[in-house]
Amino acid sequence: IPVTALSRPQKVCLCPFLPVHPLHISTHLYIIQHPAEENKVLRTVPLLVACLPQDKCKVKIGRRFSEERDPELSTVCRKSDTLILYPGAEAANLEEFILDSPIYPSTIIIIDGTWSQAKDIFYKNSLFRLPKQVQLKTSISSQYVIRAQPTNRCLSTLECAAVALSILEKNNYIQETLLRPLQALCSFQLQHGAQIRLSKEHLLKNGLYPKPMPKNKRKLRKMELLMNSIKI
Repeated sequence: IPVTALSRPQKVCLCPFLPVHPLHISTHLYIIQHPAEENKVLRTVPLLVACLPQDKCKVKIGRRFSEERDPELSTVCRKSDTLILYPGAEAANLEEFILDSPIYPSTIIIIDGTWSQAKDIFYKNSLFRLPKQVQLKTSISSQYVIRAQPTNRCLSTLECAAVALSILEKNNYIQETLLRPLQALCSFQLQHGAQIRLSKEHLLKNGLYPKPMPKNKRKLRKMELLMNSIKI
């Protein structure tokens, strides 16, 4: 990983919280990153990349992907042992899927961006509907408390990868190891003046949402679903 991706002052350096050697995994991880995420300061993907072997973790940046633009990704998406992690009615629970699948997954794709960016990437790239779609059935709350999430159940890209890889590799140590630098990042930021960012769901339910309710009917309906804890 480029040094600049994790460059921080020594007092808040995250290097002591990274594994001494990249984690040994057999799963290949592809991160599809929206271009807007690339320049965000407190993003989680550089931490993830720093913990994993270079040949097992690849980051592809862009909004649109096709066979012509990215033959490698196209080949990966067409393989029967590739999964894509994206929640929805069509998605199978990852833990249950690997118990019943005749072919054990070798690759998992995760989209990195805001929820609206991830939705745009997933639905506007036909390649991403070729792999088996899976989702995480987890009750854990995000530890990425310095960036607001839509709901209390939404996880950062690093947290999704940590949970998914620990399931695929059958090794909970992977999840603990990947979460360690994220916990340190949040701790350092909070010590230096950052505020805990509560989810939009929490703010709406508790009458703390600071903005006026939208007049657009579609956006208003989304807000109502959040307030009633209905999956959107």
